[in-house]
Amino acid sequence: MCGIVGTYPEEDAESIGRGLAMLRHRGPDEQGIAGTPAGTLGHSRLAILDVAEGQQPMAERDSWIVFNGEIYNYRDLRDCFDEAVATDSDTEVILKLYKTHGPEAVSMLDGMFAFAISDSNGLFLARDPLGIKPLYWSLHNDRLYFASEIKSLAWLTVDIQEFPPGYCWHSASGFDKYTRLEKPHPPIILDGRHRPDDNALKVIQNALREAVQKRLIADDLVKVGVSLSGGLDSSIVAALAREGRDRLDTFVVGTIESEDIEASQQVADYLGARHHRYIYTFEEMLNVLPEVIYHLESFDAALIRSSIPNYFLAQLASDHVKVILTGEGADELFAGYAYLRPFTDPGCLHRELWAITSSLHNTNLQRADRMSMAFGLEARVPFLDENLVDLVFNLPPEWKMQSNDWPEKELLRRSVADLLPDNIVRRPKQKFSDGAGSINLLAEHANATISDTVFERERRVSDEVVLRSKEELLYYRIFNEMFGSRISPEVIGRTRSITRGELN
Repeated sequence: MCGIVGTYPEEDAESIGRGLAMLRHRGPDEQGIAGTPAGTLGHSRLAILDVAEGQQPMAERDSWIVFNGEIYNYRDLRDCFDEAVATDSDTEVILKLYKTHGPEAVSMLDGMFAFAISDSNGLFLARDPLGIKPLYWSLHNDRLYFASEIKSLAWLTVDIQEFPPGYCWHSASGFDKYTRLEKPHPPIILDGRHRPDDNALKVIQNALREAVQKRLIADDLVKVGVSLSGGLDSSIVAALAREGRDRLDTFVVGTIESEDIEASQQVADYLGARHHRYIYTFEEMLNVLPEVIYHLESFDAALIRSSIPNYFLAQLASDHVKVILTGEGADELFAGYAYLRPFTDPGCLHRELWAITSSLHNTNLQRADRMSMAFGLEARVPFLDENLVDLVFNLPPEWKMQSNDWPEKELLRRSVADLLPDNIVRRPKQKFSDGAGSINLLAEHANATISDTVFERERRVSDEVVLRSKEELLYYRIFNEMFGSRISPEVIGRTRSITRGELN
């Protein structure tokens, strides 16, 4: 996991160096800048694979690459090459694959990624299908600039856009949508079954197991842990990660009132994991709020609520491991949110689940990336494995609908019933900030310090952006003080997986 920055078509080492300095938190191990046939590339490295030889920017003859992410099938791809490879790095595999297959290479990659390849034919950019890894770009003075975070470009230009997930772009041919993840059509239940049988449940569990196990790859000296709140999603990840491992480090944070602390300890004890926890106070929340917003690059209230415990968790985990697995994506795939309960039409539910899954790139995935990378920690998200997403979205949507006898994520619960204690399998859904015990603290603070009159006067940020609560105004003020007009509010993702009144 790393940070990348670059420009095309002319070199601009000074600007790239300045932008790269703002990404040092993403890659504290080493930084590099290189002039290439089509501009300047910069890289800030968090060394996970081939720690000794995987430095970037990486070159092979006249081709250069900077890469942020992990490719889980890189060893299988490497074995297809006729020539020997110089490193055990997935970065080299991407570069060789591109030199052999051109832009089609991107569709062969299984992982999370944002990368740039510069050669005599121009510049090539690509981002993974769901946007797990970030990428932004902008045109300024007839040059194209790109970076992993908005702040690396915001000092240079205000016209910044998010590079779309699932697309690649070449300077000679423009955009191409390469991903096979399309909006699936709800399958028809031919045999009239309205609930999954044991075979279907086993298929889901095996797909989950494969998604978790492939995300445990790292050099021998690089430790991998799990974010364990004691909720269903993170407990599943921890249980499957523990299989076949002598040791697993797990992490939890929360306030003194947190329900997660006790639940996560139960799961850790059940799995025989080495558990770490941190209790934070309201004063600490206020103190880190500006830092959270700076790294998150957002003022979305629901996102910041969950980012605060994420921030403390990343800080804790980074003292012990370099990679952490998380439970992001489970609620989108399996309909875990409370606002989805009123959906009674399977087709409507299916479309809504796809909408929130495909918009994760600038909401929950942005949170997971930015809070972990604030401490040079790599976050991996097994539930958003491409094969697993394909599988779950091609299951009957009726299996995910909530009812009195079929609570939220019942399909997922039954799929893993044999992996965890029953009270954990049956633990009700709680958002991260809720389980951590801090969901209402900042909202109460904002309501006590911002009057109704001031809120009504300041809530309209632009024609497109209207703040939804006093809490969000509190966050926007900090965001605006940091970034001002350098970051357009329209580039900020807005959370839709909330119930009416949840942000009041």
